[in-house]
Amino acid sequence: MTVATVGVHIVDILARPIDHIPEGQDTVLVEQIRLTAAGAAAGTAVDLVKLGNPVITMGAAGDDELGDFLVAVLAKRGVDVSRLVRRAGEQTAASILPIRPDGGRPSFHVPGANLSVTYADLDPDVLRGVRAIHLGGMDVTFGLGDPAFFALLDEVRASGTVITMDLLSEMPDLLGMARAFLPHVDYVLPNESQALLMTGASDVGEAARALLADGPRGVLVTLGAAGSLVVTREGAETVPALKVDVSDTTGCGDAYCAGFLTGLLHGQDVLTAARWGTAAAARVATGLGSDAGLIDLDSTLRTLG
Repeated sequence: MTVATVGVHIVDILARPIDHIPEGQDTVLVEQIRLTAAGAAAGTAVDLVKLGNPVITMGAAGDDELGDFLVAVLAKRGVDVSRLVRRAGEQTAASILPIRPDGGRPSFHVPGANLSVTYADLDPDVLRGVRAIHLGGMDVTFGLGDPAFFALLDEVRASGTVITMDLLSEMPDLLGMARAFLPHVDYVLPNESQALLMTGASDVGEAARALLADGPRGVLVTLGAAGSLVVTREGAETVPALKVDVSDTTGCGDAYCAGFLTGLLHGQDVLTAARWGTAAAARVATGLGSDAGLIDLDSTLRTLG
């Protein structure tokens, strides 16, 4: 495998467009309902495969029907699920997402088996054999904040493995704990709210610089329609978003991570890789769900013009 994704695995149940919750037992007709494999590890894994990367994913799901679906759809999309742990008697993490007409996505979420993931669930030998590791949602898989895992990350980084990290929650206490990973990763990719909550900074530039001081090589803060802020020790630059007709913003951050990491694996510099991430996010925003609109690398890069 080229890439391992580690962390959060979720089943998303999405419907659009939703402009209100009906009273009582009324029914509202919608245009589309989808179930997808999502979450900062699972959703990114699917996008990475679509962009041409062989991917294995690690984490945990329940032994329930949602877990059966999650494993089946990941496998159908080409993700190696042989190291995804099934937890007896636990709920698979899931979200219900009523997508607003403007693409906004409030959610109802159960964290399920993601909360129980630990270093013992991972396969260190497999992680030693990949070119890149994406850590998805270390703020909620806090059982991975283990010195043994940090030591493994340091070991593989020393041998040339690229490590990226994305986040899931907007809970200050959890995000604060996730800062412990920063000395052990190459690039961290929070959204604007997460960066501010992690650091207590008053603006996104200050937040990015504070996170950079913790040890990664770069901080890429996604800013929604404003694009992303890329901060390295060489300086800071904003990468603008691409103009597309937005259907749903679910999974745009995961797609950005997948495009960025794919760029790095293709030997691109950080800013060019960020543009690849921007293109992947733009493609996903055009459809419903975390993998919608993303077909392959060539069509994604054509989005850049």
